Amino acid sequence: MKIICFGDSLTRGVSFAKGRLRILKKNYPAILQNIFSRGGHDIEVINKGVFNDDSDKLLERVDKDVIELKPDLVIIGIGGNDCNFRWKEVAKDPEGIHHPIVPIDRYIENAKKLVAILKEKNIVPVFLTLPPLDPARYYQYLTTQFGSALGHWISRIGGIEHWHGLYNRALNKWTEKEGVLKVDVRNAIKQSGEISDLISDDGIHLTEEGYRALSTMLAEALVPIIASREIDYHTI
Repeated sequence: MKIICFGDSLTRGVSFAKGRLRILKKNYPAILQNIFSRGGHDIEVINKGVFNDDSDKLLERVDKDVIELKPDLVIIGIGGNDCNFRWKEVAKDPEGIHHPIVPIDRYIENAKKLVAILKEKNIVPVFLTLPPLDPARYYQYLTTQFGSALGHWISRIGGIEHWHGLYNRALNKWTEKEGVLKVDVRNAIKQSGEISDLISDDGIHLTEEGYRALSTMLAEALVPIIASREIDYHTI
């Protein structure tokens, strides 16, 4: 069996420590591969995560990075950049009106298109919910990068976690309504330990411990899906 992990920097394995971003070798696809190999499963896990990707960009590269590789199952982790803002523009005009990079309606439409593309090729899609963030450290990271003028605007939109939560709830509502397979990594990570140990210094990317927690619970959730040979692709 071939599994592709398809998503953004969290799939790629980016973390933030000592003031800089770095890519961890022990990212979640790599850890997932080790878990399956130790368990005796004949499964190849391929990492197709790209830094700064959003759902628009996933659609642009789905043929090359997924369809052409003919996987059996695709784990889709996307949304954190969709709901993000162009912070340089916000910093220049903190009194202005600013919109997420990918509006929430288009985000869900993009998710629907991805499912349709994969279903047509008999590839099973599994969505990940948006992992939690640490709003205090994320705010600190943003203001360090773009200036304290962001604070006024962020407070006006209801806080850093507000939009992140909106997109996650929209994804949950859609997957539940349409019967799309989903793994709730958001709550699982929250329950795995102290957020400060699981989320890196920028407040949004995971630490090695966080990626390990994500991989462990994801493997547990995928085993019955992988074992089943009776998946009805027409209901996905």
